[in-house]
Amino acid sequence: MDVFTVSLWGITGVAFVISLVKDKEKTFNSMKMAKGMMQNMVGQILGILLLIGLILTFIPPEAIKNVLGEANTFVSTIISAVAGSITLIPAFVAFPLVGSLVDAGASIIPAVAFLTTLTMVGLVTFPLEKREFGLKFASIRNIFSFVFAIIIALAMGVIM
Repeated sequence: MDVFTVSLWGITGVAFVISLVKDKEKTFNSMKMAKGMMQNMVGQILGILLLIGLILTFIPPEAIKNVLGEANTFVSTIISAVAGSITLIPAFVAFPLVGSLVDAGASIIPAVAFLTTLTMVGLVTFPLEKREFGLKFASIRNIFSFVFAIIIALAMGVIM
């Protein structure tokens, strides 16, 4: 484990002990609530693992590296951004999926482009957004979101 992970575990442990000392009953009640929430999420978490496993089974790492690798960063970034704009999956599914794609050889810029457009641009939800907020607002918001998603991806490529 890295230092960041160990420090988060340490902070969590200290906060847990402080909570226990302050009010044991509230701490145990909140742990029971957290247990219930986790039981509700187990199916979704297993679904995430299954989805990632299926994607990585049907798409070999060589193909991921060829399409989303360092060789054609510009084209792969645009393809990833368009795919993220069209795709509608929850962010908590997207983060492990993107991590797996990067582990399989995808470059960080297309991976971030996919992730940011996935959470910022909504072509699938555009009709609903247009109905609620109007065509002009929905169009401008999605265009700006797409452009800024590309800028964020490029910035992350420079940072990382």
